[in-house]
Amino acid sequence: MIIMAPVLLILLGATEILQADLLPDEKISLLPPVNFTIKVTGLAQVLLHWEPNPDQEQRNVNLEYQVKINAPKEDDYETRITESKCVTILHKGFSASVRTILQNDHSLLASSWASAELHDPPGSPGTSVVNLTCTTNTIADNYSHLRPYQVSLHCTWLVGTDAPEDTQYFLYYRYGSWTEECQEYSKDSLGRNIACWFPRTFIRSRGRDWLAVLVNGSSKHSAIKPFDQLFALHAIDRINPPLNVTAEIEGTRLSIQWEKPVSAFPIHCFDYEVKIHNARNGYLQIEKMMTNAFISIIDDLSKYDVQVRAAVSSMCREAGLWSEWSQPIYVGFSR
Repeated sequence: MIIMAPVLLILLGATEILQADLLPDEKISLLPPVNFTIKVTGLAQVLLHWEPNPDQEQRNVNLEYQVKINAPKEDDYETRITESKCVTILHKGFSASVRTILQNDHSLLASSWASAELHDPPGSPGTSVVNLTCTTNTIADNYSHLRPYQVSLHCTWLVGTDAPEDTQYFLYYRYGSWTEECQEYSKDSLGRNIACWFPRTFIRSRGRDWLAVLVNGSSKHSAIKPFDQLFALHAIDRINPPLNVTAEIEGTRLSIQWEKPVSAFPIHCFDYEVKIHNARNGYLQIEKMMTNAFISIIDDLSKYDVQVRAAVSSMCREAGLWSEWSQPIYVGFSR
């Protein structure tokens, strides 16, 4: 069951009269918007909506609105329309303000603020999950032409320090317009859910939307406080290692080749690191590159182990995690 917080609406209606630099001989009165509301529209997502003040004097000017997010994290932006979507955590509550503005290059006129607030959802302190972490991974789907790659999701957490022993937790994720509840849990010794596994999701590995995750719970002895968190995909995506790594020695040339990882990103979207190691003499070489081949000149024709790892290039998305190293490939001669 998803717990939504009730809306507490507070309107502040005072009018400010300001001298307009753009209208030096006149005073203009800007009135605050009316019917300002905050509505929860999904996991970690709200819709702010307001209406122009019906008593606002019209002077054939383009009025705008300044929106200020007060909590849980401050933000400030301007818009010409009368609604705004916000992706934000909600377990700490949410509050925002909006005012009417009129500006040019030299001045800013503004009304007073209209404000609204969502209280934090109910629940006993110390009962929500802690240390919520999630990772995604891409797998090939040979049975779907529309979506040849699928993204899995794995999340873990710790039980709240003051959660009763009969507490049971439930996890949901939202990506874009899709919301799913977990069906595969791992449990602790008391049978409480402490991890969740989605083999397939609606997450798009090349997408840029936030991943929203909510964990709420139930107990016969206490109200369990929900906890939500936002994840940037580039920061939690576990890239697969490169495929089909090969290595061969011709004279003093060590030639290494590989293929891009299983991923929805095309071949030009990867950076690579190559690791060449000689355990006998302690030689270690690590090189970073954007191609899928590397040649190294070696002096000692003994046995080497070669590994390659990958990361999505900053040309294609924000920098993220490196993959695990590929399995070692052994080449050369033992002495």
